[in-house]
Amino acid sequence: MLSNEELSAIAELATEVRVEAGHVLFQEGQLGDSVYLVVTGEVEVSRHDSTGKPQPITTLGPQQTFGEMSLIDKEYRSATVRAKTPCELLHLSSENLTAFRRRHRDGFTFVVINIARTLSARLREANARLGERDPA
Repeated sequence: MLSNEELSAIAELATEVRVEAGHVLFQEGQLGDSVYLVVTGEVEVSRHDSTGKPQPITTLGPQQTFGEMSLIDKEYRSATVRAKTPCELLHLSSENLTAFRRRHRDGFTFVVINIARTLSARLREANARLGERDPA
């Protein structure tokens, strides 16, 4: 939904990040305020269970994002994200998005709506997984 001008502007603000397999992009509990877009490769999202053991939640690949929750609420990261393969990512901080908002209000609105859609879809998936659990 972004215009070519808006896409160019947001691309200029993004930082390219290249990481090798095994690299931890951020850890559960770290303060966060940025979002990543996977360009190439795959990342694994995990959370620690009650015993402290990391439990994989999902794998994300090209054109998928992660880190949106901390970007929106500026709270601590709810999961750890580690590169499963070598990855090329785009990183946008809250400062980058603030700069984008100043110049492209309509485009910023579309970005926020898409973040909300992503969060909503992930919440629905989590609810479906919880509903599939055997209560016994």
